[in-house]
Amino acid sequence: MATLSINSLSKRFGRVLAVDDLTFDAPPGKITGFLGPNGAGKTTTLRSLVGLVRPTSGQALIDGRRYQDLRQPRRVVGAVLESGGSRPGRSGRDHLRILSTSGGVGNDRVDEVLEMVGLTDAAGRRVSGYSLGMRQRLGLAGALLGDPEVLILDEPANGLDPEGIAWLRSLLQGLAAEGRSVLISSHLLSEVAQTVDRVVIVDHGKLRFAGSLDELGGGTVSVRAVAMDQLRNALLARGYGVKAAAGALLVSGATAEDVGGVAAAERIVLSGLTSDGASLEAAFLGLTSSDEAPPAARARRLLTRPTTRIAN
Repeated sequence: MATLSINSLSKRFGRVLAVDDLTFDAPPGKITGFLGPNGAGKTTTLRSLVGLVRPTSGQALIDGRRYQDLRQPRRVVGAVLESGGSRPGRSGRDHLRILSTSGGVGNDRVDEVLEMVGLTDAAGRRVSGYSLGMRQRLGLAGALLGDPEVLILDEPANGLDPEGIAWLRSLLQGLAAEGRSVLISSHLLSEVAQTVDRVVIVDHGKLRFAGSLDELGGGTVSVRAVAMDQLRNALLARGYGVKAAAGALLVSGATAEDVGGVAAAERIVLSGLTSDGASLEAAFLGLTSSDEAPPAARARRLLTRPTTRIAN
């Protein structure tokens, strides 16, 4: 499977430096969250990966090659960037058939991806009648047409209800478990904390952090168990910070895996175990700032290409 690699990437629009010597990887088998304030350079970076923006210097590579150098790019990369891209007068199925034909995939895959994203019953309806969440699902279906090794998704949960967000999380985690590289940009930090394996945080076009959630530090785990006192004492004995809140124990300095391991060693049955997204939010706010106007925000008016969605 392919690795996404950003190597010393810089992009300048006139006097504006939108991306500044950015380097990170999104490895196969992992979901990487790409985070940053509005105008931090995320969209420019993602567009560079799929050949819509030419870097001023550095490289944006997929399995060691530029997108435009891939022999069958749509079979390697599936991407959804921003909104738009589907004709409102077409049905969802017809939209995907056109994409499959242009991508050399074949129509047999259309019904399969419609089922994957839960749009089988709505496939014959015009896209103009789709809700925002349904359009998101349609874009994801287009990205999956080529059964790609890599998925690049910008705000994939936008417009989805809580049930849809949970479905998306399960789908993406399943695709990553098959060995695919998944890179998602999102502002839903609590959902990112439950979905991704790694995070990349950028601000003002520069890298602020790249690594696992554990490496980011300061995480809090919420745990519930029948033997709460026994679990609390066991966690304290291992040096973790523990406090009670709303019928649960909030554990600091530990991962969910650590807490689960302590419970297993003590033969304590757990009824709930989650990582708290607030820790990611705190880290994000600590690593980013708003003391100057983000260069990528000033550069947006210089992005002249109208195409903003790739869905195959």
